[in-house]
Amino acid sequence: MLDAAARKIIDPPLNTLGRGLAARGVSADAVTIAGLGLGLIAALLIVFGAFSAALVFLLASRVADGLDGAVARATQKTDFGGYLDIAADFLFYGAIPLAFVLYDAGANGAAGAFLLTSFYFNGTSFLGYAILAEKAQMQTSTQGKKSLYYSNGILEGTETIIFFVLLCLFPAYFAVMAWIFGALCFVTAGLRIHAARQLFTT
Repeated sequence: MLDAAARKIIDPPLNTLGRGLAARGVSADAVTIAGLGLGLIAALLIVFGAFSAALVFLLASRVADGLDGAVARATQKTDFGGYLDIAADFLFYGAIPLAFVLYDAGANGAAGAFLLTSFYFNGTSFLGYAILAEKAQMQTSTQGKKSLYYSNGILEGTETIIFFVLLCLFPAYFAVMAWIFGALCFVTAGLRIHAARQLFTT
């Protein structure tokens, strides 16, 4: 819901940084892998209860996630680059809730499982919609030029990052926040499936 507005703010500085990295020979794929690495370090820090340090790496990871697209725009976009980016994103999105479960399985296990299930369902609805949109030759630039169709929803990348930040700031409330966010993910997926039924039923 917030991605389109967020892109208007973050894209100009990211594009400037991206052009600088591209001029130094840094590839978009390398930035994607670096961003994933930072995100997995954040997850590992969460497992050991180092939430403040994890937050630093988490935010750095998300900056890199925006930078890879800026580098690609400054050089050459590839289908594999878009594929690698979404795969890395999904791994990151799964690793953070898993880290909170591993940190305190007793308190966070059930809520974490619910949250991961909602991510799985929401991610499937997103990717399935993208496949159908590609077959229908649909295009959108609402969230910038992407390698696949990005359908909007109640919860998008910006909301998920804010959610992860809140989890790091208030880890004792993981379970409560996970139940709420997971429920909203299910609603987002359900609405996306409803929209797909309206558009793609032949």
